[in-house]
Amino acid sequence: MDHKRILLSILIILLALPLIAQQQKGKASYYSKKATGARTASGERLHHDSMTCAHRTYPFGTLLKVTNPNNGNSVVVKVTDRGPFGRGRIIDLSYGAAKELGILACGVATVVVEKVGKGVPYLEEDSIRLPQIDFEVVANHYNIIDDWKNRDGVVDKKMMHNAKNIATTRKRQQAKKPNKQTEDMQKDNKTSPAKKEKENRWNNVFERLKGLF
Repeated sequence: MDHKRILLSILIILLALPLIAQQQKGKASYYSKKATGARTASGERLHHDSMTCAHRTYPFGTLLKVTNPNNGNSVVVKVTDRGPFGRGRIIDLSYGAAKELGILACGVATVVVEKVGKGVPYLEEDSIRLPQIDFEVVANHYNIIDDWKNRDGVVDKKMMHNAKNIATTRKRQQAKKPNKQTEDMQKDNKTSPAKKEKENRWNNVFERLKGLF
């Protein structure tokens, strides 16, 4: 039984560690109004009405919820500076944040600081982009089966039309081929008498040459 209690207590402590790490309790001070316009460690200008703070460990831009346990007031501030470096202090608040918490008269007050958002281990939040789906608006009494049947009929008509066009073009091409052959035959017939005349002339020349020898 003792071993089970020890293991249970260890488990509870381990589960509570992230919450403890995210929550701090200590003294808080605030910037004076005269600090307005000063450049912070993050490079931003300080303004007494802005909800900002200085913290030693949290990254710049981290949002912290600061609560005053005495009156229950709370405010969310953004880390823009480093500090405080005074002993026993955990956070420096802007003038406006201190005013919301009601600690202006105290100067230094006890507050509870906790991070707003994701806890340990400070993983970056990945943005999930969902694909955009275009839903078509259909009319009443829409039947998808009838629609596909009609589409099949349209496709068949298009295929028949294309087949007819191909057949007609082939017939035209075949009709043109004999015409070309007849034209070639006519050309050969026209040129043949001229060739025969030339051949006869050459034959006469050769016969005369033979008579000389």
